[in-house]
Amino acid sequence: MGEASTRGAGGDGAFAIVDAHQHFWDPTRHYYPWLNDEPPIPFRYGDYRPIRRRYLPPDYRADAAPYTVVRSVYVEAEWDPRDPLGEMRYIESLRREHGLPSVAVAQAWLDAPDAPRLLEQQAAFPFVRSVRHKPRANRSPGDGAPGGTTDAKWRAGFRELARLRLRFDLQTPWWHLAEAARLAADFPDTRIVLNHTGLPADRSAEGIAGWKRAMTTLAACPNVAVKISGIGQRGVPWTVAANRDIVRTVIDLFGVGRCMFASNFPVDGLCAAFGTIFGGFREAVSDYPAAEQRALFHDNAMRIYAID
Repeated sequence: MGEASTRGAGGDGAFAIVDAHQHFWDPTRHYYPWLNDEPPIPFRYGDYRPIRRRYLPPDYRADAAPYTVVRSVYVEAEWDPRDPLGEMRYIESLRREHGLPSVAVAQAWLDAPDAPRLLEQQAAFPFVRSVRHKPRANRSPGDGAPGGTTDAKWRAGFRELARLRLRFDLQTPWWHLAEAARLAADFPDTRIVLNHTGLPADRSAEGIAGWKRAMTTLAACPNVAVKISGIGQRGVPWTVAANRDIVRTVIDLFGVGRCMFASNFPVDGLCAAFGTIFGGFREAVSDYPAAEQRALFHDNAMRIYAID
């Protein structure tokens, strides 16, 4: 596959990235409820109309330049839930035409009656490594109702993942991570990959303290890895000063070997340029040994997602 030059603009031609979380979509040809329907749904970054447009591998490569993205992990983009296999057929065509993405996280509704069959069909795509179904979540940490990962039907679907050698990409706010830890303990043979750093949107002292406690609980589960991504803040510039402590805390809790950097593009393009985000990640860990930096930006994603 083609690689963007990394010379200039802080790029490093010898520095290879595996982007552990990115999306492609074309709402002019396919139906994504959140991209096609009016009015737009509430979103943590605010107005997301600028990304309600076609975004394909050439657009991604242009955004990623001057960095060298050698592999990528496509994550389901909330495609029409009536046709989850259609999304992977579309991604298969993008891989054939553009060489990206390398592997994919497919959509699967774990609490649906046909979940076992759908999971088998998704696993049959040779590039599918994981699935994602965002479980029901409470709006705030003050709501003590149990989240979706406690549902018996949802857990029955989750149980199918191990036999199919599928990972699970978990996106849920930090106040549900104690439940996620119980899930990880109950299903130790299934690798769980936490998306977007546990969503530490509330940067107040109380919010960060709650997030850190929750992440500490989840980090005790050896079958959980985490993507350091999605840490932009609504209406706040993406800076190293604003995000260094988040990055370093996650790595301290989970260890270098269970962390991966990811862009979440084009979504996090609402917060900053690709180079700003990855440049910030690099600066945040610039004092780490070279081998550990390579693990965070490249090797861990290759291993955790079994990328060829």
